[in-house]
Amino acid sequence: MLTDYQRDLRDRLLAAPVTAPPAPWTPVLDARTPIGGLLGIGFGVHPDNGHDLVMVVSSDGHGLFDAATGAKIARDRDPDPDSSTLDDTRDLSCPGLGPLSGTRVRIAGLFGGGLHSTSGDGWSLDVVAPEWPHERVLLSTDGGFHRGEPGTAWWHVFHSARSTLRAAGFSPSGRTLAVATSSDLSLWARPQSAR
Repeated sequence: MLTDYQRDLRDRLLAAPVTAPPAPWTPVLDARTPIGGLLGIGFGVHPDNGHDLVMVVSSDGHGLFDAATGAKIARDRDPDPDSSTLDDTRDLSCPGLGPLSGTRVRIAGLFGGGLHSTSGDGWSLDVVAPEWPHERVLLSTDGGFHRGEPGTAWWHVFHSARSTLRAAGFSPSGRTLAVATSSDLSLWARPQSAR
């Protein structure tokens, strides 16, 4: 049985419309870029330009995206099953590709793990399910979605009604926000020092 507070919070979350993240966040990949059989994602840093890189692991192989531009910069359709199967590694990592070759990238998704839920400079991300199993991703500033109205201090930026949420969170730098489901990937980015 829900308390009055819990019922009010649930109603508030259900009533919040899906909106784009506020400035300085800008979309990088078209909302819900299709990636069939997505298992998980992880982050790395491009050694030449410092951009965040997003590694995607799916049933169709591995891919690497530049999180600042959305460009796909590497693809491996047939990764080595002896070193690239997430459910067989203790640290949920797989070998990097492209500019991340020679490193291992930790992956969050179907087999566990997680991405950063805060950016380090005031942005927070929460995943809620007031209408389980359909999860919602909430972006907020200074204290989360418990204060203020939607669109002022918090934003309902993603609703996973069509697919299963795999991972949602920030890159270690805090410059990239990613939401991955079993069928697609959404990315938003911001300048280094913007808040």
